[in-house]
Amino acid sequence: MTDQLSKAFAALADPIRRDIVARLAVDDASVGELAAAYPVSVQAVSKHLKVLEGAGLVSRGAETHRRPCHLEAEVFDLMTKWIERYRREAEERFRRLDAVLAAMDNEDDESVHQPRRTRGEAS
Repeated sequence: MTDQLSKAFAALADPIRRDIVARLAVDDASVGELAAAYPVSVQAVSKHLKVLEGAGLVSRGAETHRRPCHLEAEVFDLMTKWIERYRREAEERFRRLDAVLAAMDNEDDESVHQPRRTRGEAS
């Protein structure tokens, strides 16, 4: 997994990392501030942040004593474009399926309204 998109999706596979992203979407926070929200150690949250950093989703500030974590929106733009492409393709397939089903439904309606032929009736 060397491409950025794969790294981003892999990083977001963990629920704690997804929650960290949600918290950072609201405001920057330090590792300690983030760790206070979870039943894991500060070191565990720091490891989660390293994964998010490696995926380009989070960066850490230069302040030496606080080093706030910041959400990097550019990677989400890349992910959104990728998801949007497949969403559009899926919607187009559903539109085509709807058209086929509607045509089948119309055929069924027409066959119900046609009079039945009896034996011996000329075609």
